[in-house]
Amino acid sequence: MSYEDASGIVAPMSTVTTSRTRSSAPAPARPRARLDWRLRFAALSLIWGFSFLLIKVGTGGFAPFQVTLGRLVFGTAVLLAAMAVKRERLPRGARLWGHMAVAAFLLNALPFSLFAYSELTIPSTLAGICNATSPLWGMVLSLVALSEDRPTRVRVAGLMLGFLGVLTVLGVWQGFQGLDAAGTATALLASLSYPVGWIYVRRTLAGTGNSHLSMTGGQLLLATAQLAVVTPVFTGVPEHFSFVALLAVAALGALGTGLAVLLQYGLVAEVGPTTAQMVTYFIPVIATAAGVAILGESLHWTTPVGAVIVIAGAALTQFRRKGA
Repeated sequence: MSYEDASGIVAPMSTVTTSRTRSSAPAPARPRARLDWRLRFAALSLIWGFSFLLIKVGTGGFAPFQVTLGRLVFGTAVLLAAMAVKRERLPRGARLWGHMAVAAFLLNALPFSLFAYSELTIPSTLAGICNATSPLWGMVLSLVALSEDRPTRVRVAGLMLGFLGVLTVLGVWQGFQGLDAAGTATALLASLSYPVGWIYVRRTLAGTGNSHLSMTGGQLLLATAQLAVVTPVFTGVPEHFSFVALLAVAALGALGTGLAVLLQYGLVAEVGPTTAQMVTYFIPVIATAAGVAILGESLHWTTPVGAVIVIAGAALTQFRRKGA
């Protein structure tokens, strides 16, 4: 969900490598660094996995647009605070901000809102599994929009396997019994929005010379502005104030949007985008476990079985031969 995901820009990683080469630090420090990134990887998996539970709790007290606006406000605050600490400025240029506004809509405002609306009628477990279909949509779109991304038999097989997993989760042979079609379609549309946004970013915002932190900070600021305009038009003041729902929204924004972005960027810089993106395959597992254990959501056998198939298919779509 970052600029590295979309464009493959890993300049910060080369900086880290250079600093390690020139450093005179003793060798025993290396195991500590490996443990550190693994802990951050686990933290990122947990944060994003629990995000769907937090959305569900948040929509119990606020309208979906209000949940999304709150999420963006808290997430943007974390990013702007990080920028202040590092003394970084927001990007400049009207054209650049125009492209960032589109990216903010496709990668933040739209999918966040769609997931919030979907969880009004579907369990958080299903929303988390729908999120795992993003790599599948991404492959389909990249074959059309990115001429350098060529299909292979393995990747095509992964695509077919992944969508078979989606059909398994939905239980198509049972006629989608017990599932809300509109809510499920909304969650799938949210997952589709991410690769559309990534491709747009890759075509318009790659190589701008600005840091990841400043670009993401500006993107979240624009997404917050978009929701600040839309939310009052479609929602009213909540009749009953829910402190638990407010805490869920605050955690969703500060952790699931703000801190998660910082963790992801650090992982990409340290271990590379391929390893960092593996967090995607842990999210539906954690989301399912959290929904069942904490929210008491029911779990039919088709959900875990289908989720495993989706994850396997998504992993295969990311497979590339060495040197490709």
